[in-house]
Order: sequence, then C-alpha cells, then structure tokens
Amino acid sequence: MPRFSANLGFLWSELPLPDAIFAAHAAGFDAVECHWPYDHATDAVIAALHQTGLPMLALNTPRGDINKDEFGLCAIPARQDEARQGIRDAITYASQIGAKAVHVMAGKALSDYTLSDKAWPNQEYHDHFIDMLAFSAQWAEPHGIEIWIEAINPLDVPGYILNTPRQAVDILRSLSASNTGLMFDCYHVGRMINHMDGMKGKDSDILAELDFCLPWVRHVQIAAIPDRAEPDHGDVDYQRIYSWLDAHGYDGFIGAEYKPRNTVEDGLGWLRAATS
Repeated sequence: MPRFSANLGFLWSELPLPDAIFAAHAAGFDAVECHWPYDHATDAVIAALHQTGLPMLALNTPRGDINKDEFGLCAIPARQDEARQGIRDAITYASQIGAKAVHVMAGKALSDYTLSDKAWPNQEYHDHFIDMLAFSAQWAEPHGIEIWIEAINPLDVPGYILNTPRQAVDILRSLSASNTGLMFDCYHVGRMINHMDGMKGKDSDILAELDFCLPWVRHVQIAAIPDRAEPDHGDVDYQRIYSWLDAHGYDGFIGAEYKPRNTVEDGLGWLRAATS
C-alpha cells in the first residue's frame, strides 16, 4: 500500500507551517514535505513534527528574488555566491528539523528557452549545476541529508533550466556522490510530454519515464494532469502508478503536491480510496 506525504507548499498553505503539520496528521498523511520554510522558527516546526510523529521529507533551496520571479539559483554561474549560501542555509535548516533531503533548485535561464529535445541547451548551465550539486552533496553528507533534483516542465515555469527527468539522470550519472537522487514529479513529467511530444502525458508515458529513471528515484510526487488539482481525475490513472511502484519495489513516499479545488479536506476522497 502506498504511503503519502502532504506537500505543505500547496496543502494548507494558508496556515503557519506547524499548524499545517498538525492538519496533515489529522487528515491521515504519513509524512510531510515543504517548499521554503525559512520564515518559521525551527523549534515550533520540530515540536509539531515530534508531537505528530510525521517525518519531514524535504525542503527547497531558496528561490531567489521573488519580485523578479526567480525560481532557484543553483545552475546560474553569475549567482554562485548567493546560491552557495542558500545551499548552506537549506542544509542547516534541514538538519535542525530532521528533514531527510534538500531539493537543490536549478533556476531559470537568463533568457527563456523552449526545450526541443533531451539535450542541454547551454553547456555552461549543465557544468555549473554539476559543480553546485557536488558542493551540496559534500555539505549535506555529514548531516545524513540527501540532495535531490527535480525536472520542472517549461509550460508552468518557462525558462527553468532542468526540464526532463532524463536530463536529471544525466546530471546524477555525472556525480560520484551517493547521497544524490531524483525527485520524480509525475505532473511535471506529464506536462513535459504534453509540450515536447504533443501527447497527453498519460500513465503509460509516465511509466516509461519512471522505468528509465527508477534507479535514481528517491521521491515521487503526484497531481492531476493537466490542471494540477487532486489526483482523482484527468489524464492519469494514478492507481496504475501506485501498483507499478509497488511491483518494482519502490519503498518511498508519494508526495501530494497539488492545488486543491476547494478546501483540502473537501478533496481528500482520493487519499481515502488509495489507502483503503
């Protein structure tokens, strides 16, 4: 049976992070994950995790200047010093609250591009991102923290530097660090397939990518395609995804990273169905 994590960047995002942790526990989630928790005191977050018994799976490196619509800094050579400090800050925060992993965000290209194949459009970004991930893995290793990367589709985030899971696997193969891995977001992969191949990004297409990436997959995320709401409708039959993961020995959590159509509680029928 799959185990589900509530992504508190989208679920109960109107609540302070400690309150959202309690809400996720009450709703029946097995774990939590978040985006950018840095405004919340670590002692309050630790207390909520301790009282609920929920593990915190991951958090993101800082996104940069929100007013400039930045979305990570770690593959951008001109932002190296700021990115390094953000990595240190993320690993420090993660170690204090007991988080398992840090998602190192690549960021957007200085000028938007549209990915047309599985190659990197700019070798400088590629090489710099590898360097920053090696730095991240070295800093994280003494804390027992993993470093994750994630492909984000160019329809939702134009200009994002890392678009496909096969790009991500190429990066991970280039690293010798054992504490690195892939966060495989089924929504982003499906939308990427929409964009590149003109297909709907159905479960069979996503499973083909999962099959290729599985040795590097550390975490899986879900949302309906194409509207990113609850995973109980749309182009993907997630029950097939869950069954495939079980059959292939995946023992991690499945992160619910979707945008609720109404209240979170009103839309949790999918969770009850998947865990009954």
